[in-house]
Amino acid sequence: MDVNQTIVKVLEDIGVDHVFGGSGQVNATMLLSLRDSNKIKTVIVRNEQAASFMACGYAMFSDKLGVCFATGGPGAFNLFSGLAVAYSDSLPVLAITGYTSLNQRGKGALNESTGLSRTPDSHAMFSATTKKSYILENPNDTCDILEEAINIAFNGRPGPVHIHIPKDITVAEVKNFRPIKIDIKKILPSEDSIKKATELIAAAIKSNKKLLTIIGYGAIRSHAKAELLDLVESFKIPFVQTMDAKGLLPENNPMCLGVYGTSGDTAAKEYFSQAEVVIAIGNSFAQNATFGFNPDLFKDKKLVHINIDPDEINKVYQADVAIISDVKPAIQQIMLRLKDLNLSQLSNSLPTGKYYDMIPAELLPSGRINPGNMVRILSDNLPENAIVLGDAGSHMLWLSCYLKLNKNQRYQNPGSFGPMASHTNGAIGVKCANPDKLVISGSGDGCFQMAGFELMTAVQYDIPVIWIIFNNGEFNVIKKFLLNMTGDQAFMQFNNPDFVKYAEACGATGIRVEKEVYFAPALKKAIELNKPVIIDVLVESEVYPPFALGKV
Repeated sequence: MDVNQTIVKVLEDIGVDHVFGGSGQVNATMLLSLRDSNKIKTVIVRNEQAASFMACGYAMFSDKLGVCFATGGPGAFNLFSGLAVAYSDSLPVLAITGYTSLNQRGKGALNESTGLSRTPDSHAMFSATTKKSYILENPNDTCDILEEAINIAFNGRPGPVHIHIPKDITVAEVKNFRPIKIDIKKILPSEDSIKKATELIAAAIKSNKKLLTIIGYGAIRSHAKAELLDLVESFKIPFVQTMDAKGLLPENNPMCLGVYGTSGDTAAKEYFSQAEVVIAIGNSFAQNATFGFNPDLFKDKKLVHINIDPDEINKVYQADVAIISDVKPAIQQIMLRLKDLNLSQLSNSLPTGKYYDMIPAELLPSGRINPGNMVRILSDNLPENAIVLGDAGSHMLWLSCYLKLNKNQRYQNPGSFGPMASHTNGAIGVKCANPDKLVISGSGDGCFQMAGFELMTAVQYDIPVIWIIFNNGEFNVIKKFLLNMTGDQAFMQFNNPDFVKYAEACGATGIRVEKEVYFAPALKKAIELNKPVIIDVLVESEVYPPFALGKV
């Protein structure tokens, strides 16, 4: 086997069934090996940036490795946004890119990015955007490098890795092929940290103090749903979830106070202000989840922080008890100790006030649809196990506020790096990894115009994603930010194409919704079609998602 064939065989062996990439001179021979695979479906995108976002989506709600590839130089550089998402959002992704052959380096070869003779240094750039970047110089190192890279992607806090493959190496013979070993080591808590956490939590329960759990995306990656339900239901501990963990525990659970943060539920904010002991589980205290890193957020509170990444501990807030661990075993061990103590349940009086239950203000100057009402209708008609993605913008916040997820449904936004279009394209990867689940991208019209040409990719490969476009003709959340800060705004408005005609030109179905009453039937039709569909919803631009204290 040559290097290309070896890579494909290794990916097949570890269960990868979709890869996403673009064609180019330096990596052209790899396409032949992918074509010959009976186990991997190759999705060729219109722009390599989309491939990186799709690889993120593929890894997001699965235990699979997301894989993207591109030619050297400009194609490779288009992958950086997606790899940055994978890096910040803890997604195991492998990027494979072309590289200049050894005998041509430093000569200004086509697409050269060696850092020599005034060419960009892609190895330095990928090393800064991944857990580790490699240059494969010897074909007999192929299996060793793949094994190390893939294990690094999954172990500890997951993240992206990258391999450069020089043009002349791609077809070189691998004389020492071997199956690679995936050894994902669980990060287990220290006995001392579990003992301290248990003592603190038990003392709070015994004295009926106000306990609160904040659940983050790390709990999803750890598959800790059952353990967390056991914790909150055994002792009646109220919980809030971050936007990235929304829906992991059912939001109709009596202990659920909603989403906590800048655009979080009022009940979550009220109870957090009263809480005396907070257990932070698998989260990293992002800016929107901490009211802009409010330095006094945990004043007069005890904090137990569970995170797989030691660098996240004490990064923003000092923990009274730090547990460096995968979430699932940490909660399991805490529960074993707590149950041995025969503790009674807490008897808290919980505040109310979830945005889903509130009717959005009907101040609609244009007569267009209120986005909050539209999202509530979406929530009420969302099937079991559905996945909804919010791209970067006000639509992301409308979705976070007015979705109510109770049926093993998931929601996620683009995370701290937060590029526009990441989930507009990432939805295709999510669907490839979860073919039995409905996948919806909630996209702003600005996000969709930035990358919606990948609709043609979905049509070509028959990947049935529904894109709901929040059509208001402006960068709504940035406009609100400027108005709050300066009382003025500029360059926020833009023209939209006819999204229905665009969908039809791409071979997809387009549905325009101008009145609220027509949204549910449009959604039902889109679900039944089981094809790529755009639902173009004309929403009001002069209403804004809830912001704490009126600030973005």
